[in-house]
Amino acid sequence: MTRVFSGIQPTGEPHIGNYFGAMRNYVRLGEQHGENAIYCIVDLHAPTNPHAYDPATLSRLTFDMALANMAVGLDPGKVIFFVQSQVREHSELGWIFTLTTPVGELERMTQYKDKASRLESTPAGLLMYPVLQAADILLYKADTVPVGEDQVQHIELTREIARRFNHSYGDTFPEPKAVLEQGALRVPGVDGHGKMGKSKGESSTIGLLESVGSIWAKLRPAPTDPARVRRTDPGNPEICLVGDYHRLFSDDQTVLEIWDGCRTAGIGCIDCKKRLMVGIERELTPIQARAEALRATPDAVLGGLHHGAERARTIAAPVMDEVRSKMGFLGASAGR
Repeated sequence: MTRVFSGIQPTGEPHIGNYFGAMRNYVRLGEQHGENAIYCIVDLHAPTNPHAYDPATLSRLTFDMALANMAVGLDPGKVIFFVQSQVREHSELGWIFTLTTPVGELERMTQYKDKASRLESTPAGLLMYPVLQAADILLYKADTVPVGEDQVQHIELTREIARRFNHSYGDTFPEPKAVLEQGALRVPGVDGHGKMGKSKGESSTIGLLESVGSIWAKLRPAPTDPARVRRTDPGNPEICLVGDYHRLFSDDQTVLEIWDGCRTAGIGCIDCKKRLMVGIERELTPIQARAEALRATPDAVLGGLHHGAERARTIAAPVMDEVRSKMGFLGASAGR
């Protein structure tokens, strides 16, 4: 039996990089594995960077992340979808794993070194972030973790944590595998520099729920093939940002027409962008309509998350009973 787990940070409105890189795959894996696909909005991870954490907006961002995933098609009636802080076993197992995880291993994490280098004072939570992440995964004895390349090192640490616990207390946890989804696409930022990400600001992202007018305002001045100085200059769509977006949003026939038009200078960059907007509207409009309907009925979103937390606890509670018993905590066999 395959059990899939993935955590989603509530760090603002999802953009098309999140959509093509992860969210669509969550839906696909959910259709394949049903309740053995477990997705968690990891709100306990959000305050690890106090400079980026705003208590006044955390609950709103958490709700919006749930709403967006449901609008994309994630069905809380099929998969287990919940908020991390509503299942307290995550924190307990995270603490237990800190007892056996060497500080040196955590200090070697690339993401920790990168983020800590930009902070004047580094919170301990930033160092322990991957330990809680390991608890998120192993609490459900998940064996499959769809991730981006930047998370592979954390999954390797999760495997080591599982191996170390099993050696000390007996076979308990599987060693999960990081799965780099073939369908997960790397989406460039609108500025044409690197991967789309929230850290680069809204001007570099296309929000999943962003209005058509706002998207066009970003795409219209977006860089294209620098060799196309004049309308009559031929271009190369293989190295053009707009060409990358056409691959995501346009059908095969449109892509062929755009490729030919760009290479022969039969189509200008503005016309190319206008045709791209047709595909963007076709893809995003249904999602945005579902999001609007969900926002009008917030109890549907909150109810789905509550139901998901209850189902998650039916898995998490017995695992923690097993962990407590194996570690020798007094009265562990009597349950919580």
